[in-house]
Amino acid sequence: MSRARVPLPQAPLLWIAGVALAAALTLGGCAVVVVGATVGAGTIVAMDRRSASVVQSDQGVEQKIGKAVVDRWPPASGVHVNVTSYGGKVLLTGEVPTQAIRDEIEKIATSTQFVQGVTNELIVGPETLIAARTRDTYITSKVKARLVEAKRLDAKNVVVVTERGVVYLMGLVSPAEGDAAAEVAASTSDVVRVVKLFEYRT
Repeated sequence: MSRARVPLPQAPLLWIAGVALAAALTLGGCAVVVVGATVGAGTIVAMDRRSASVVQSDQGVEQKIGKAVVDRWPPASGVHVNVTSYGGKVLLTGEVPTQAIRDEIEKIATSTQFVQGVTNELIVGPETLIAARTRDTYITSKVKARLVEAKRLDAKNVVVVTERGVVYLMGLVSPAEGDAAAEVAASTSDVVRVVKLFEYRT
């Protein structure tokens, strides 16, 4: 899947908690948006435009890949992998000790039933600390809360995943909704960059 990098100007774990958090946040910062044309870290999602069967399938995909990874590489192995699936499109984030393991995990994901594509964002390096993961969850909360506040789209249709300050956006949206979500995320404090992995509605 091709992706173009587009700079943007400077500038969620429970759904309700994310919304309530907005009132206490000071917003600002800068980020770079990475735009994708495709259809875990903290992840927040509510009811969306997927059918119930697709939601169930995505949950099954996440569980199968996650179990396969843990069975192969237990916690002490230095492998930290988050799996997010939306409409059969899988996002892999986290850290692994070697390129060979990174490639093998991608093969596991690609060969899993119902998977239609894989975006492998795994980093070869040491695992992030708990403090960093907590910060990522906090960033996710801020982005989701700001999407609700902005009222430029229905925020429940956007899945937000954050890893190392990088925000990944997934969902079934129009091009305008995707651009709006990216702009909101990119102008949220502590966000390093934004990666759009949307499936676009016609």
